[in-house]
Amino acid sequence: MLLETIAHPAIDIDLLYASADNLTRQPIYQRSVALLHPHALQALRRAATLAAAQGLRLRVFDAYRPVAAQWRLWQALPDPDYVADPRQGPMHSRGVAIDLTLADGTGAPLDMGTGFDDMTARSSHGRTDVPPLAQRNRALLLGLMVASGFAHNPTEWWHYHLPNWRDYPPLRDEVEGLRLMDLAGISHCA
Repeated sequence: MLLETIAHPAIDIDLLYASADNLTRQPIYQRSVALLHPHALQALRRAATLAAAQGLRLRVFDAYRPVAAQWRLWQALPDPDYVADPRQGPMHSRGVAIDLTLADGTGAPLDMGTGFDDMTARSSHGRTDVPPLAQRNRALLLGLMVASGFAHNPTEWWHYHLPNWRDYPPLRDEVEGLRLMDLAGISHCA
């Protein structure tokens, strides 16, 4: 298998696309398995170690995303500022992007000013119209992730990816996507 399951003592998995708590308001994944390319997983483990040294944890909302799942998001919100066009080989479908937040030592998420999948301008980095504590928490997450080798998406405080993401090919749903989704009967909208 090309992708590996995310595991680290300071990482909690809360795949929101395996629930209705996402922008589609419907579960997208049938199984709650967080997967990443080994290179991205190595960087994520570095970030988790840095977070743990500060008494914090990482909470993963999404990682590898099958193209079929990307189509569902695109159908719910076809806005390339927030959802990558599935025809373009999105970062998540290459296994090198992650959506996450910081949590305290007990696993309670820190205030980030907006929720995950809040596809509005308030979710952008550097916003001063969110509470100062949320600004600090976003900056802390940004620092941990960049120090660990990730780049950020300026419009989503929760999204990070390997800077050379285009060097990784999109993965085939028939191989890796089956680990998350029941792909029978799903047609891609090309």
